[in-house]
Amino acid sequence: MSENPLQLLMNPKSIAVAGANNTPTKMGTIQALSVLKDGYRGKFYPIHPTEKTILGITAYASPQDLPEVPDLALLIVPIKAVVSLLEDFGKIGTKRAIVVTAGFRETGDAGQDMENKLNEVARRYGIRFVGPNCLGVINSQIFLNTTVYPFPQKPGLLGFASQSGTYVTQVLPSLRKKGIRFSKAISLGNEANIDIADALEFLGEDKQTKAIILYIEGIRDGRRFIEIARKVTPHKPVLAQYVGGSVSGARAGMSHTGAMSGPDFLYDGIFKQAGIIRVGSVEELYDHGWTLATQPLPRGRRVGVITNSGGPSSSISYTCDLVGLEVPRFSAGLQKEIRKYLQPHAASANPVDLTFDTGMKKLAITIPEIVIKSGEVDALIMHGIMHSGFLREIYSHVLDFIGGISFEEFLSFTDPVIKEVFELPLKYKIPLLISSFFGQEDSYTKGFQENNIPVFYSPEKAARALGSLYHYKLIKERSLNKKIVLPKVNPQAVSLIQQAQENGQKALDEHAAKILLAAYGVPVTKEALTKTENEALSAASKIGYPVVLKACHWEIMHKSGKGLIALNIEDASKLKTAFQDIQKAAGKTVPVLVQEMLAGNREFLAGMTRFAGFGACVVFGLGGIFTEIYRDTTIRMAPLTAADAQEMFADLRARKLLEEFRGMPPVKIDELAGILQTVGNISLLHPEIAEIDLNPIIISGAKPVVADALIVLEG
Repeated sequence: MSENPLQLLMNPKSIAVAGANNTPTKMGTIQALSVLKDGYRGKFYPIHPTEKTILGITAYASPQDLPEVPDLALLIVPIKAVVSLLEDFGKIGTKRAIVVTAGFRETGDAGQDMENKLNEVARRYGIRFVGPNCLGVINSQIFLNTTVYPFPQKPGLLGFASQSGTYVTQVLPSLRKKGIRFSKAISLGNEANIDIADALEFLGEDKQTKAIILYIEGIRDGRRFIEIARKVTPHKPVLAQYVGGSVSGARAGMSHTGAMSGPDFLYDGIFKQAGIIRVGSVEELYDHGWTLATQPLPRGRRVGVITNSGGPSSSISYTCDLVGLEVPRFSAGLQKEIRKYLQPHAASANPVDLTFDTGMKKLAITIPEIVIKSGEVDALIMHGIMHSGFLREIYSHVLDFIGGISFEEFLSFTDPVIKEVFELPLKYKIPLLISSFFGQEDSYTKGFQENNIPVFYSPEKAARALGSLYHYKLIKERSLNKKIVLPKVNPQAVSLIQQAQENGQKALDEHAAKILLAAYGVPVTKEALTKTENEALSAASKIGYPVVLKACHWEIMHKSGKGLIALNIEDASKLKTAFQDIQKAAGKTVPVLVQEMLAGNREFLAGMTRFAGFGACVVFGLGGIFTEIYRDTTIRMAPLTAADAQEMFADLRARKLLEEFRGMPPVKIDELAGILQTVGNISLLHPEIAEIDLNPIIISGAKPVVADALIVLEG
């Protein structure tokens, strides 16, 4: 495998900055100062056409004047100068660049033309670059910061790739207050050259990075992205926020980075397929990512909740239930041990509520260690551990009673911070999350953050983050996907498609569609295509009443509600009437499909559609007349493994219908999974097929059977 292009870009031994000057409020200068001031130890070369020195350092008029070939070029210049300047760097042999300048594809056709020229130059000289329209990168391992905000000179653990520059740099002061530090962070901008799949691959291979977060407005090469994600997620957690799935979100993405967005439910499905945890906000992206970067995985879903207040304990417990965790009642023996340290009115069952007992030793270390050692929990959430923040709040009230001493003296008379609490996750290999209403002004909050223990400013947020940690445990335990081997192309299917194309058809008629499906092993209804009333009577006699009659012509893609279908025909007399009614409704003579009337109260759908960047994707959901009402569907990218299909079943709100239900036997899940897998395989074997719609798939007894099928061809 060739080296990831970000390997050199993120680890340059020398940087040339074009666009810096001696005005400290200009973007180019600010970013140059970040390189100079945040600890980068490599060589730094300013490029300026007229200035002799920039920020006290010798400047060079052009790349050709540099004393050596820099590993990385940072371009923060007017758009009209970008292409020629990149070419100048290409001529001297520079192979990596960051193009900060905006005004390319995101602005329309003229900007797209300029971006095409940029790519042409890059291809000619073998340059790989991040951007344009980005805000640079951070590598805390070598103290490299090319963004506009200062980065703390302390290595982090959380890797970040973002299609928004703001979320890499403008957020840094807020993250600093939370103790969250990036290992590597990459602002991708328009992704004209290096894209989010490259970034995910790089962060997946980076040993410093313990968890990866992604901010996504759209993915162009979805297949490559999923392929890389599937390699990364079994070994390293990946979380993502996707914002392109709504109308306004997609519009903002297009104007922002020129991103090509896709439907929200598509990203939901492919993230699940790839083992990526989707979060709902950028705050959760950082907070949950930091939790997964710093905390050991829980052994199970049992959470111990220890607080000094009833409200937070209830909020944590309630939210744990919502995210799939459990707050189990402690055993009588464990409660008896805990009660030794509680006031009579305090709760010991779990949550343990000390009811604003200000004795921190019990809350911070004594009871947590008892609970951990009991083996009855897999994780801890604690609220109310506080010291200097709380004491400062009450200082003004107690000042008159303590002789007017300074706050520092007052603090020295109190119990010291119990540092053993900061060692709990490592000592016992158990995740610990903290809820507190105090920030770094409190010595406990600061201590937790300095020891990489996440602190959340609301109880619910702590519980939700723990939910993501547990979710990743389940992802790691998933069956590894085996390599999928597609079946051989079926000659009968090829013939059906070719014949339809020669006839100028945009779709196969239902009967032909079912013949194609059956050729690949999909169970379909017994049926016969008839042209006359007598042929229909003969077919019904062979199939056996009751039967279904349907108009069958490729131009009739949807029959429901148009008088083109007749159900539950019990005898020859009713068949004759139905046959004539269908001809009248069609307005012309059409073939009629006679098929068995399946008995079954459960109906599902399966299908395939193609999305830009992702190709063929398979849909599964609740079918029949409930399709449009409940919209209970899920999606995965083809091809599907059996495990993919099983996870699709679990996605449905109506998944209990697949189990034994009101006297009906459990559905033959393996056969239903086989239908989904085959739909995906057919779509890959026959790229001429644009869409597949199997609705309904009727569960006859326990067996799934396709009762209606539509196959649309590419135009």
